[in-house]
Order: sequence, then structure tokens, then C-alpha cells
Amino acid sequence: MPMSVDVLRAHLVEAFPDADIAIEDLAGDGDHYRARIVSAAFKGLPRVRQHQLVYGALKGQMGGELHALALETSAPVEAG
Repeated sequence: MPMSVDVLRAHLVEAFPDADIAIEDLAGDGDHYRARIVSAAFKGLPRVRQHQLVYGALKGQMGGELHALALETSAPVEAG
């Protein structure tokens, strides 16, 4: 059974409560999403580690209930 956007968002908000999160259903099937996540939790981390944190937040559902997730992650840009 596909993962709803609401369930996906709930997992991400739980793991990254400070985050600005945008989710797009790429195929309209609840199986292929793009998520843009901006969170202070990513500050100073390489992109691979940022993505690992997101996959961890999905509690093992990646590759099962969630087939594909295109990720764009970053830390907030501080005003100078």
C-alpha cells in the first residue's frame, strides 16, 4: 500500500520539527515523491548524511510503502 503525503509529512515533521518541508507527488500514485527539507539539523553535514537522516526518519518504510523519494535537503541560510 502506498504512503500518503500526510503520513510522509508526519514522519518528517516528527524528525525535523523546525523544518520547512515541501512535498510533491511526482506521479500521482502516492509512491513517487519529491521532498524539499530545510532544517537546522542538516547544518554542517554532507548531503549523504542529510539524506541518511531523512531515510532514518521514515522508519524503514523506504523501499516498501514508499517506493521513490527524490530529496533536496539543506540547512537554513543565515542572514549576514
